Amino acid sequence: MGASSRLRTYQYLPLWEKAGYRVLVRPFFTDKYLNDIYAGRRPGILHVLKCYWRRAWQLLSVGKYDKVIVEKELFPYLPAFAEWLLAKTKGYTVDYDDAVFHNYDLGKYPVVKRFLPNKIDRTMKMAELVTVGNVYLKERALAAGSNRIVMLPTVIDPDRYPMKMHQDKPIVSIGWIGSPSSLRYLEGILPVIEQLQRKFKIILVQVNGNKQVKFSGPTEKIPWTEAGEAAAILKMDIGIMPLPDDPWERGKCAYKLIQYMACGLPVVASPVGMNKEVVQHGVNGFLAQSEEEWIEALSKLIQDWKLRKSFGEKGHQLVMEKYTLERNFDQMLGMVASLNPTAC
Repeated sequence: MGASSRLRTYQYLPLWEKAGYRVLVRPFFTDKYLNDIYAGRRPGILHVLKCYWRRAWQLLSVGKYDKVIVEKELFPYLPAFAEWLLAKTKGYTVDYDDAVFHNYDLGKYPVVKRFLPNKIDRTMKMAELVTVGNVYLKERALAAGSNRIVMLPTVIDPDRYPMKMHQDKPIVSIGWIGSPSSLRYLEGILPVIEQLQRKFKIILVQVNGNKQVKFSGPTEKIPWTEAGEAAAILKMDIGIMPLPDDPWERGKCAYKLIQYMACGLPVVASPVGMNKEVVQHGVNGFLAQSEEEWIEALSKLIQDWKLRKSFGEKGHQLVMEKYTLERNFDQMLGMVASLNPTAC
């Protein structure tokens, strides 16, 4: 249920098995914990403690594995003692697709900021290998003193994303897909959508979990499911990814944009972090910062279906060249071979 785990770990499992590897996944949190989080409920403290105990028990068996890959960290909000012990006894690879180090150096808990500001930096430095989803994360790993860093963007399985057939139509759909925790980004762009609806016939498509933003104009709310996300994106004519230019957002991997482009949608996005790498301004989409820039960019795409088609085709081409599951997996096979040649 966790997006990072689903995209950075689970979607590769069939490829690992096909290549002759046996992979065991040991999650930290449970589905119940994530259900509570996504529903806006506070998970019970006993259940959280049970997750910590389960992870500690799991670590007792790491000796029987050839390699250990850690997603982000072993114990959230605890010192990196477990990572230090693992580095001394077994070694590990650690993977990041978010700027989780800002949970510590810029986090909301004063005790954590004071005593553990460099926890993720230490985790990176002690790892045999650090895999990161974008340049911002790579720069942090370099500053932390990581010995080896590999860029692995968050990617899509192209077989799951059919192409959009663009055409001239009376009502144009502007769409956004995301998790409940990222709804604030959509809320920030609603004034732009409201202004555009006074001038054009448009509808806002929201693809989310249990929550959607309240919006007075025409909108279609589609509950998110893994099986149905591509079909939901195909209901859009334009995909958007607004973001504030803040430290946490600079660490995001532009996955929404990659999904939109995989379906052949033109995009409009904030020029923040990896968005600037994925969006080729005026080629496969537009980068827009101010409210005026957002209105101008979306207005051009709303009025010109041929421009939407052209941008969508260029975006699809970029995704097929750089952001596919198979391309990443080839790199991952090479990583394993270099870390443990006798096992390959």
